[in-house]
Amino acid sequence: MDAHLRDLRYFVAVAEDLGFTRAAERLFISQPALSKQIRQLEELMRVRLFDRDRRAVRLTAPGEALLPVARELLQRWDEAQRAVADAAAAESSLLTVGMSTSVGRGLLGTLRDRFAERRPGCDLRLRQVNWTDPTAGLADGEVDVAFVWLPFPGQDDLNVRVVAREPRWVAFRHDHWLAGRDEVRFAELLDESFLALPESAGPLRDHWLAIDERGGRPPVVCATVTNSEETFAALESGDAIVLLAAGNAEIYRRPGIMTIPVTDLSPTELALAWRPGDHRGIIRDMIEALAPQARS
Repeated sequence: MDAHLRDLRYFVAVAEDLGFTRAAERLFISQPALSKQIRQLEELMRVRLFDRDRRAVRLTAPGEALLPVARELLQRWDEAQRAVADAAAAESSLLTVGMSTSVGRGLLGTLRDRFAERRPGCDLRLRQVNWTDPTAGLADGEVDVAFVWLPFPGQDDLNVRVVAREPRWVAFRHDHWLAGRDEVRFAELLDESFLALPESAGPLRDHWLAIDERGGRPPVVCATVTNSEETFAALESGDAIVLLAAGNAEIYRRPGIMTIPVTDLSPTELALAWRPGDHRGIIRDMIEALAPQARS
């Protein structure tokens, strides 16, 4: 009977931490379950891998001998998984990119060109996802990568790389009192009626209402919008205003709608997000295609 890779992962975690409690936390299992698996591995191999007492955990000589071999086996398996994933991705030649609004600032055109240099023939598909899902499709597995605005719920569970940092502006109807202004201070907007993202957007909803910069004054929310088309319709039909990124101002600037800078708000951040366990080369190529933009 052969040892499972899972048992080797457990063994390596305990050997690196020299403690069952810390290793169990890292592996997201209970300490008794981890101890049981290590005992089973020791019984299978007919050796003691660890010396244990109330104060310390130490590797035995057989444990010292097993550790580098176990690490190599696990590394080889991870490499095999990546190779299989890369082969599957090459076969499908498809990468789906999620977003909640058009990204603007010429980013998509630049991304397509740079990505095509790395993956010629790959089909790069864009999928529009409502703001009810602030991960733009990543949480449900609908997309491979996504352009997202920070911060958003579940952000700590994903890999995130900022690609643009820019001021926040405000959009409004052409006959709003702001129409004659070139810019505005946020303090002048505190009593205005705002359009808001759905409650499920959590901290992202708060960001676009500038909750942290209201000095404790609650926002006046006149409507909830779940996508850009609903936003345009709400702006055109009433006195509402909405905050947006400077790079998207041109997208919102259409007949009947105007945009100007808000001078005293912290900037907003646009990022590319992907799942931590996705090691496909096609994902790395996407990230590298955006690297010059992220540095600019």
